[in-house]
Amino acid sequence: MRFHVPLGAAFCVFGLPVLMAAADEIPHRKAGLWRIERMTQGAPSRFGPMEMCIDEKTDDIMRQRMGDQEQKCEKISFRRDGDKYRVSSVCKIEQTVATTEGTFTGSFDSAYRAELHVTFDPPLHTRAASDIVMEAKWLGPCKPGQKPGDIDAPGLKALGGPGGQMNVQELMKMRDQLRKGAQ
Repeated sequence: MRFHVPLGAAFCVFGLPVLMAAADEIPHRKAGLWRIERMTQGAPSRFGPMEMCIDEKTDDIMRQRMGDQEQKCEKISFRRDGDKYRVSSVCKIEQTVATTEGTFTGSFDSAYRAELHVTFDPPLHTRAASDIVMEAKWLGPCKPGQKPGDIDAPGLKALGGPGGQMNVQELMKMRDQLRKGAQ
């Protein structure tokens, strides 16, 4: 169970916060290379910025796997409101209820920003609330040799990724193995 927190934090880095069960309503990102930076409470993520090569299938795999297994949600809303998307959810993570409210602005074709406020009742690993700002920017086509799902993030070394590079499908397998070991 000790690995659950860092691994869960890594999934937040991808820009797929607590709302994955509403995946059908979330616009797909443009295929290519995306740079994603995340800040919590004004501090940069300990995983640092990351770059991810995605295509529509990669987005769908991540949405399905995380939406199905990361949490159980009783309320999820992701709706367009003018030039932004409003999001809210009430989900169970471990023994905690996580309530998320926030907005996504920008374009899923070029750059977007998410501002989320999450409360945890009871606190999740001593945290009662979290303010998350995430910024993502499309950089262009994936680099030569990259395939959809490839992630380059120096912070992934902490999760056992060689040189901070990993593929999302490998990361999902590692998550599943850690869960089995924690049971």
